[in-house]
Amino acid sequence: MIRKKILLLGDFSVGKTSLIRRYIDKTFDDSYLTTIGVKISEKELTIDDVDLKLLIWDVEGATKTKKIPLAYFKGASAAIFVADVSRKDTMSSIANHIETFLEVNPNANYVIAYNKSDLLSKEEEASLILPNNSFLSSAKKDENIEILFEILAKEIVTQYKEKGR
Repeated sequence: MIRKKILLLGDFSVGKTSLIRRYIDKTFDDSYLTTIGVKISEKELTIDDVDLKLLIWDVEGATKTKKIPLAYFKGASAAIFVADVSRKDTMSSIANHIETFLEVNPNANYVIAYNKSDLLSKEEEASLILPNNSFLSSAKKDENIEILFEILAKEIVTQYKEKGR
């Protein structure tokens, strides 16, 4: 079994913990719980006959005055960058999070979750232009949660097989 570290990164209160809970436990809770430091969850799966254990790091959110400690980034194979689509500031900070992460892990894969899509009107949703590797998601409505992790898991297995390990 291979073990790989995946980070969930983004500003405070964008739904990182809710995405993980939905993926791991298949649950959703409206109450807000601030993550202090990091909380690690595990998920085992098999992809293309490869047993994989994802070590999913729920990293505390960043603010303008508090950055995410770089030590959390070390050794990560992938990341899910999370923004709250109802808060434009969290969407604009994604680029900085990606840049910082890739400085530490230049060969890592990532996807972007524009979370809380259930708060958008149909018109707002239709007007969004998302970059490649990005998905609208809703932990509340369980929309596009599996695909975020599945894409990264498949990329991890592909790299593992290419290295012949």
